[in-house]
Amino acid sequence: MRIALLGLGLIGTVWSRHWHADGHDLRTWNRTPKPDAPGFKADLGVAVRHAEVVAIVVSDGPAVLDLVARIAPHLAPGAVVCQHSTIGRDECLAAAERVRAAGGRFLDMPFTGSKTASEQRQVVWYVGGDPADLARVEPIYRPLARALLPVGPVGHATALKLCMNLNIAGVYQALCEALTTADRAGIDRSAFFQALDLNVSRSGLVDLKRPKLDADDWSPHFAVKHMHKDLRLALRLAAEAGLELSGTAEVERAYARAEALGLADSDFASLVEVVRRQA
Repeated sequence: MRIALLGLGLIGTVWSRHWHADGHDLRTWNRTPKPDAPGFKADLGVAVRHAEVVAIVVSDGPAVLDLVARIAPHLAPGAVVCQHSTIGRDECLAAAERVRAAGGRFLDMPFTGSKTASEQRQVVWYVGGDPADLARVEPIYRPLARALLPVGPVGHATALKLCMNLNIAGVYQALCEALTTADRAGIDRSAFFQALDLNVSRSGLVDLKRPKLDADDWSPHFAVKHMHKDLRLALRLAAEAGLELSGTAEVERAYARAEALGLADSDFASLVEVVRRQA
């Protein structure tokens, strides 16, 4: 298929390599030029023109809306724009409206899975939109996916992704607090994790982040600044539904403290540093 991939950060770079290896007609673009990327085009219009699928994976809602406005005049009729960034539901709906006005199709497709999951072709996509549009793009996404989960109309997938990240941040905050408390109580780190392995609270997140905790390795797979942004969006979504999430609000403040400590570009595993430095 003819694919335009817009955004060559940690995840977009991995996807570009996979789609190139899979033999697709790939063009890539990034705000900061990356001429070594497969099919890189410095001109955004050239990257998008004639594409059957346009995949957007950039940092936030304003970046998505700016890109959608810029690519709209260049979209091929019926091209499917797949929006993968974690943004606000209102931003997702606005992007979809702009694409449709330009004669394109739109899929709301945020994903879960770190750089490691992307490298292993184990990404999970939540999909909001027309099932017929998903069927059109499935041949390029299925080989990269652990699962493609249709969840309803445009906007639903974005809302679900925010709920999932809210849960991840809360679970990880509890792990950081439990581990730091055990450390200060003199409990050996290996004993803590041995107990956790046999406890109902063990999770995939624990398994994923334990190597980083053991090594104090904060190299980014998913940065603090991105999770912080997602928590703010989740709180906004909850407020729109009349909910006050006090626990999540406190976790969001922990991420603000992490950014103040200079950890914005570190993996969110580094939130343990916030707990340690409070002690």
